Amino acid sequence: MTTAVSSSTGPFLDQAERWTAHNYHPLPVVIASGEGAWVTDVDGRRYLDCLAGYSALNFGHRHPALIAAAHAQLDRITLTSRAFVHDQFGPFCEELAALCGKDLVLPMNTGAEAVETAIKVARKWGYKVKGVPDGQATIVVAADNFHGRTTTIISFSTDPDARADYGPYTPGFRIVPYGDLDALTSAIDDTTVAVLIEPIQGEAGVLVPPPDYLPGVRDVCTVKNVLFIADEVQSGLGRTGSTFASSPVVPDMYVLGKALGGGIVPVSAVAASHDILGVLRPGEHGSTFGGNPLACAVARAVIALLNTGEFQANARTVGAHLHERLNALVGHGLTAVRGRGLWAGIDIDPALMTGRQACEALMARGVLAKDTHGSTLRLAPPLHVTAEDVDVAVDALHAVLKS
Repeated sequence: MTTAVSSSTGPFLDQAERWTAHNYHPLPVVIASGEGAWVTDVDGRRYLDCLAGYSALNFGHRHPALIAAAHAQLDRITLTSRAFVHDQFGPFCEELAALCGKDLVLPMNTGAEAVETAIKVARKWGYKVKGVPDGQATIVVAADNFHGRTTTIISFSTDPDARADYGPYTPGFRIVPYGDLDALTSAIDDTTVAVLIEPIQGEAGVLVPPPDYLPGVRDVCTVKNVLFIADEVQSGLGRTGSTFASSPVVPDMYVLGKALGGGIVPVSAVAASHDILGVLRPGEHGSTFGGNPLACAVARAVIALLNTGEFQANARTVGAHLHERLNALVGHGLTAVRGRGLWAGIDIDPALMTGRQACEALMARGVLAKDTHGSTLRLAPPLHVTAEDVDVAVDALHAVLKS
């Protein structure tokens, strides 16, 4: 479908088209402001944000507590580098470690940096602790994964768009089908240092594994002396109705990002035990901006919000309403609905429209969402949305499917 563009929106779109590398294909909307679950474009039109920055905006746009923490820190100091210690660093690491039930935290910036950190730590642990011969460490990963876009990470992607034309690829990874415990077990040998998986695969279409999968991965990793690394960058910090999507299973290492920065600054981290993160020594890994004062101050406010449990509870109750309403559309334009909490992957009958066409039609009705892999849409609104907000989104989707 062709989306009409206003005289206010057009110049911004043209400017972006002219001066930006075309690595994204955004919807033709130009957002100027946002509050809570809603954003407003340059024409003054409001939209319900059902993407929430791929879960980076779990607490909505401009949450007062997070904005206040950022303002307060901006008036004090924003960056020191890790060459020095600042007064937000220790408290942040202690509070995040407590949230995760782990001993140590290593802060970074982006989710991909945190995944890279986990890979490096797992390999070093394998050589120094497990005794894997140098240069032979392997990591088991799942097909259809999305862990980031660095050259190492796309080396074990099965998505042609993410992988093609970026070789040579980094070796050391074994790809098995997601949710297949037997295949994962068979891929582990004496060189295996870690299993790296998403508890729920987001980019793949919000794929939820069988109930016995994560407990099985935990058991296999324990028996085989292999680290279980849970990439909770998108699934964690309340999205699924619990603090971590892997719960009650406890991995050896959490990889966190997105929502940890409160939609204000990029903040990521890995959290693990002394035995794992303790393999690092000064100079062996780092980041200029990782754990900076502004990031730590905002992330501490995020942790405080999570410690109330209110956002997890709302994700459970309003999420149940979301899935009930979406499931009622199966057979009426939808072929499947998956997900947990305030996270849903919905498959549109491809005979009706593509996912991109559905997103454009939803935008025309005041709802912003994102497609993936043909006719699949992902819905992931901020965690404080109301049942009425959900009804706005599902009613718009129902109208699109009938049109």
